[in-house]
Amino acid sequence: MKKALFALAAAATCATSGAALAQSASNVTLYGIVDAGVEVASHVPGGNGQTAVRMNSGNLSGSRWGLRGVEDLGGGLKGIFTLESGFDIDTGVSGQGNRLFGRQAFVGLQGSFGAVTLGRQQNSLYDLFGAYDPMGVGPRYSLNSVDSGFNGRADNAVKYTGKFGGLTATAFYSTGRDAVSGSPGEVPGDYKAGRNVGAGVAYTAGGFSVGTAYDQYQGATSATSDRAVKRLAVGSSYDFGVAKVFAGYRWMRDDGIATPATAAARSNVYWLGGLYRVTPALSLTGAAYYTDANDSGNDPWMFVLSADYAFSKRTDAYLNVGYVRNKGTSSLGLSGVGTAVAGQNQTGAVVGVRHRF
Repeated sequence: MKKALFALAAAATCATSGAALAQSASNVTLYGIVDAGVEVASHVPGGNGQTAVRMNSGNLSGSRWGLRGVEDLGGGLKGIFTLESGFDIDTGVSGQGNRLFGRQAFVGLQGSFGAVTLGRQQNSLYDLFGAYDPMGVGPRYSLNSVDSGFNGRADNAVKYTGKFGGLTATAFYSTGRDAVSGSPGEVPGDYKAGRNVGAGVAYTAGGFSVGTAYDQYQGATSATSDRAVKRLAVGSSYDFGVAKVFAGYRWMRDDGIATPATAAARSNVYWLGGLYRVTPALSLTGAAYYTDANDSGNDPWMFVLSADYAFSKRTDAYLNVGYVRNKGTSSLGLSGVGTAVAGQNQTGAVVGVRHRF
């Protein structure tokens, strides 16, 4: 009799535990993008500024793999996490300062109110402006080449993200934005050192979308923590179905956060572009970017044309062609500032393949 009662109690316990686990359903998704291409570019620094032929990892999209998890906690509340690792497919080296999960690494809670997350996360410019750059703020041949702040991330960040119909809102606060590159923050007695804050909002209705975002980070030491780099951007797009147009503007002021202190600098970036869907598989994109550096004649232009052909929903091939017109000591290249010989124009083309999983 005792053995029978014990067996019944054990069965009841297992059933109760199973029910509790069933109420807390969870799943983890493995995902990623692999993007590589071969590029020819003129006036590349090194080798007397000659033309370079090279393989690049990440042209339209940064190569990455990641894990995304969600657990239903009941009552509309979910536990979430993301661990995302960037890498260079041509060498196998980890990206973002050789971090294991350099693209994103956060955990948090999500509900009808939105999501609150903690960890290394994308800034507000990154979150919103992929929708307003014709080239999607890709690693190269895009708005990110003109200003890498649009591809920014912050360590030690508390972030809020909410989506309510056509309205998206985001805001974050980082106590130390970049522990690997010398801005660890969290200095006792100086909460400003290495701090990064930002916010943004976007609205979409039908084919129309408009958004704005602000980003500000302080100097990394107590000597520079009262100085900041500030960015404010506004972008818009309209999708007609067969075609889509883009426009945007970014203002920046750098108070001179380097040590020793550097002079304050300001600049404006303007861009226009369009996308045309020739067929469901083939799309053509064109974009122009202009940088106006205040109190300077070093104002470069960058022009990009791109063709993308989708073999499937997961695999596509692309051809990007670009030209940068530099002035004075400007060194803007198709891969970013400093990737062309100062004062020299650059012409480049890259052909590649991208696969999503």
